[in-house]
Amino acid sequence: MHYLAEGLRLPTNGLDYTILAIYFVVVLGIGFAARASVKTSLDFFLSGRSLPAWVTGLAFVAANLGATEILGMAATGAQYGVAVVHWYWIGAIPAMVFLGLVMMPFYYRSKVRSVPEFLLQRFDRSAHLLSSILFAFAAILIAGVNLYALSIVVEALLGWDRSVAIVVAGVFVLLYITVGGLSSAIYNEVLQFFVILAALIPLTLLGLKRVGGWDGLSGSLEKQHGGDFMTAWGGTGIGDANPLGANWLTIVLGLGFVLSFGYWTTNFAEVQRALSAKNLSAARRTPLIAAFPKIFIVFVVMIPGLVAAVLVPRIGTADSDLTYNDAIPLLMQELLPNGVLGIAVTGLLAAFMAGMAANVSSFNTVFTTDIWQRYVKKDRPDAYYLRFGRLITAVGVLASIGTAFIAASFSNIMTYLQTLFSFFNVPMFVVFIIGMFWKRASMKSGVWGLVAGTTAAMVNYFVVYEQGIIDIPSDQGANFVSAIVGFVAGAVVMVVVTLFTAPKPEAELAGLVYGTASPDADELPEEGDGAWYRKPALLGWGAMVLAALCYLPYSL
Repeated sequence: MHYLAEGLRLPTNGLDYTILAIYFVVVLGIGFAARASVKTSLDFFLSGRSLPAWVTGLAFVAANLGATEILGMAATGAQYGVAVVHWYWIGAIPAMVFLGLVMMPFYYRSKVRSVPEFLLQRFDRSAHLLSSILFAFAAILIAGVNLYALSIVVEALLGWDRSVAIVVAGVFVLLYITVGGLSSAIYNEVLQFFVILAALIPLTLLGLKRVGGWDGLSGSLEKQHGGDFMTAWGGTGIGDANPLGANWLTIVLGLGFVLSFGYWTTNFAEVQRALSAKNLSAARRTPLIAAFPKIFIVFVVMIPGLVAAVLVPRIGTADSDLTYNDAIPLLMQELLPNGVLGIAVTGLLAAFMAGMAANVSSFNTVFTTDIWQRYVKKDRPDAYYLRFGRLITAVGVLASIGTAFIAASFSNIMTYLQTLFSFFNVPMFVVFIIGMFWKRASMKSGVWGLVAGTTAAMVNYFVVYEQGIIDIPSDQGANFVSAIVGFVAGAVVMVVVTLFTAPKPEAELAGLVYGTASPDADELPEEGDGAWYRKPALLGWGAMVLAALCYLPYSL
């Protein structure tokens, strides 16, 4: 297990702790205020589908601003360099636009409460049950990553033992989710979005100042790691060597298509925010609104990682007691004065709580509505499922405490997360995409596609890569290949099974396959006043164009 480096303790004082205490009081206050609106299970799990697009849009991006973004992406920047931009401009924006323009109408009009419930409508009970179990398991593992990251900051802040920090952090997140449900999580995520930026922007600016600006940063890292470290596409030709250990084909297909679309379009921790919107128009705009800040967030997570690689050239190597995950705490210790340090600590804690809350709230929804209510305790009063939802939230947090110790064994938690996504999100995506665009896909093909995709991805990672059957230069490169293998295997098996099994009756596919009208489409009008910012297509194209312009300097 990787513990925080000896002596990496933040020099906090009373001002910092006061800022932190005020934040926690506000967070709990939001939780108790949201409790008044939680009267049904729909209120608890989907905020009664009553939230405006700007709230759900900010919550959408904040839910992702957890360990993946802060510690994970900074660690990736320190380890792989500027190639971290791929996770944003190739690995996020296109998929977010696709979710808003193409997939949200299917989710919202079908009135599902979760992503697996859509598979029940499109395929059958076996696909639904397997996807529910896989998703619940993945949500707990990913929540554990955020909890582990949260414990790193608590240890650096207070000097607590890692185990104590994990438990205390988990209990606090449990308190405000259980009290206020999804509304509490979402409104806190909106607050956390601004707090996170208030933490990362000073860290980025002061870091650049310390290393002599962008020119000083580039010059130092090019001397240490070579010119490809400071370019996104340098050395990515097939057969060439580069810091990321991946070529352009695996980046575009593995990350840009399979992993990216698999995460953003089927990960219920994100989709749940859009499903809580007040109408279909707001639901479609939720991921599109989130795409605009997502374009620029890469700078405030990548640059601190690059700065850490300059200040501690041996970070993450066997010669140093600092892992890549320590990049952000290291800069906080080195650069931030008191007061600003308090804001930064608060921002980090907010980020990790947002990420954990997103996964725990999606876990309790899927476990309660897709597993317990459908297969264990049917036709109970709504109040029963509301009580059970709060109970299973506590169980989810306790399980996350256990999985946090698994995450602690990885020096770069982003690598761990990408491994999980290739195992769980990619197979679900291939089943979704084929079921959504191919009317003939049979009912039984869904479950076998899930089994084949998950199995193939795991075999590629644990056998082909780890046993050295094929030489893949890095864990991240192996994750990209595993994602492609899982997608292809799932797709091939779905086609083969479809040839030998019965399709779903065409009358039952209305609104579930692209090009078929929803039977109640007239009941869900596109509300809005015609303004440009209410038009999802314009928002989507705007995000894509802006992301392409951001990419231009790195592709030269």
